Amino acid sequence: MAFATTISRSTRLVTPSIAAFRGKHYKVAVVGGGAGGLSVSSTLSEKLGKGNVAVIEPSTKHFYQPGWTLVGGGLMDFQDTQRSMADVMPKNVDWIHDGAASFNPQTNSVTTSKGDEITYDYLVVATGMFIDWNGIKGLAEAVGKNGVTSNYHPQHCQYTAELLESFKGGNAIFTQPNVPIKCAGAPQKIMYIFEDTIRRRGLRDQTNVTFMQGMPSIFAIKKYGDALTEQCQERDINVNLTHVLKEVRGDAKEAVFQHGDDDLTVNYDFLHAVPPMRAPDFIAKSALAAESGYVDVDQYTLQHNKFPNVFALGDCANVPTSKTAAAVADESRVVKANLLAAMQNKKLPDQYDGYASCPLVVGVDKLILAEFSAYTGQPLETFPFNQAKPRTSMFRLKKDAMPEMYFDQLLTGHWEGPSRVRKILNPMNW
Repeated sequence: MAFATTISRSTRLVTPSIAAFRGKHYKVAVVGGGAGGLSVSSTLSEKLGKGNVAVIEPSTKHFYQPGWTLVGGGLMDFQDTQRSMADVMPKNVDWIHDGAASFNPQTNSVTTSKGDEITYDYLVVATGMFIDWNGIKGLAEAVGKNGVTSNYHPQHCQYTAELLESFKGGNAIFTQPNVPIKCAGAPQKIMYIFEDTIRRRGLRDQTNVTFMQGMPSIFAIKKYGDALTEQCQERDINVNLTHVLKEVRGDAKEAVFQHGDDDLTVNYDFLHAVPPMRAPDFIAKSALAAESGYVDVDQYTLQHNKFPNVFALGDCANVPTSKTAAAVADESRVVKANLLAAMQNKKLPDQYDGYASCPLVVGVDKLILAEFSAYTGQPLETFPFNQAKPRTSMFRLKKDAMPEMYFDQLLTGHWEGPSRVRKILNPMNW
């Protein structure tokens, strides 16, 4: 499914000096070097020319986080999910190797963690979410040992694979919090891989598999929720809704869940815990934030509701959609088109329709490809067949094609979602 030409990048051998960019003014400042920030800055820096776009990003590595589910399931090498940030950074941008500490949209400036001020004509915020490991009592101390793991961390997803390999039976519990998280399908994807793996090893009769879902439904889109419920029923997976993990007692191997006004303590042998997530503090405490803490943008244009020269996309944007890389791809198209139009004082031409996708791995070689509009709650499927049916072909798409599309096409600004492909393959949205 390689719909765009692979773009090669020249590798930067030296980490850029912040001092070289100190006091410089930019046409566009992009905060965040994740999928959204790199996709937008790749295209804008090509159009606006070298040195006119800055990317503020402190990390030295870039991770393909959707791959960590497969790493945890022993189905992908962790090394295949990471690149040097220098290798994926667009060659025409100024990479400011620092984090953002505060925003001052009234003066069109960003202050970095080291106290440098970056000014801009236009700002794109694409920082992602903050994973709050301390948001569950005892989790930060317990995770990574004694049977407690989480695929939302580069080290712990590798520990998941170790635990799966050594598992001999017992209570296996998988949790999801009751707040928005990145890739909301991931907490149960690893559960299905786990269940399939132990079944193939002849350990299923010695194992209880339980999904403690903090939300009121197994999946927000009914078509795929029904398909996942069927999977759980057929495979004897226990599903408990509105059960929120509130404490992990690592030494005792106990997990405490809140269900309404009641607390429930459960023993575990394997615990895959997902911490709550929220907007980063430097956004939540800024003038850019909505009441939720995320960047206050129009859900269709992705332009800020108070500051018209500010746009946001991805997990940090206050839009009612799923926080996935697939959503980022569609959002990147909208941000790029609308920001370039705003530069020319033109009407904003594009709108985001809430598209998101969740490749729901339901075994070691099967996948339900959920595609939908989170705005309407209805499927938006690319292929002319029922994507709620588990298929090996869709698993191969996830495992083999999507990582290449991510690194070679999304990050380079050439993959902007499947809307054009959908019009060809499935124009009637069957």
